[in-house]
Amino acid sequence: MKKKIWRHRLHEIIYEADTPAGKAFDLILLIFILLSVILVALESVDWIDQEYHSVLNVAEWFITILFTIEYALRVISIKKPSVYIFSFYGIIDLVSTLPKYLSLFFFGTQSLITLRALRLLRVFRILKLTRYIGESNSLVKAMAASKTKILVFMFGVVILCVIFGSLMYMIESDESGFSSIPRSIYWCIVTLTTVGYGDIAPTSPFGQFIASVIMILGYGIIAVPTGIVSAEFAQQNTRVHKNTQACPNCMTAEHKDDAVYCHNCGEILNDV
Repeated sequence: MKKKIWRHRLHEIIYEADTPAGKAFDLILLIFILLSVILVALESVDWIDQEYHSVLNVAEWFITILFTIEYALRVISIKKPSVYIFSFYGIIDLVSTLPKYLSLFFFGTQSLITLRALRLLRVFRILKLTRYIGESNSLVKAMAASKTKILVFMFGVVILCVIFGSLMYMIESDESGFSSIPRSIYWCIVTLTTVGYGDIAPTSPFGQFIASVIMILGYGIIAVPTGIVSAEFAQQNTRVHKNTQACPNCMTAEHKDDAVYCHNCGEILNDV
């Protein structure tokens, strides 16, 4: 019974942002994440690394050990550890902790510690901006529902780039930079997306006319995927305000304040 109570308290601190202890835990975690990213950024500056390398290295190891302990506590505080380990945040937490250990065997991997910045996504839980998380979930659903239309559209764009690229290869000379069809297709993609590096440019009047047509098409093409997703997003009606209470069994979050059971697996949310 004591073990059950202890694990419940630990889960409440680590996974709940509604409680004072949970909010304090996440705020401290965010501070260390920011500090870690700053340390890695400073280490990339040559004169700072040369003068303070030992200090930076010790600080990074200290933070890495803290994150390792935090990761272990997250695993043991839930009934099904695999649910957290293979979840989005679980993978992010693991990936952001490993680089420092890998640096012992592979040179240069310590720079990957900047991946810890991804953990700042937890700020949504801390500030209780769950309605924004709900909106982001709706956006993800809209994008998933639109994937077929977007894929068909992108396939059409690829075909268009191949046609125009091949046409420009026949029109323009090698001196203009259109030395091959793949290079001409590259130019078409750069022009169609309105990036315009300028490393390749048509010189003939007809080539410049084709380039003008592609540039105008680019504005319309960029707007199409946005319109597809926006139309699908408008149909999303899941806008229920929930809090950050997470199930200790399946890790499903966003339960209502007065919820007793998990809406996903039926587990009791507060069984002690």
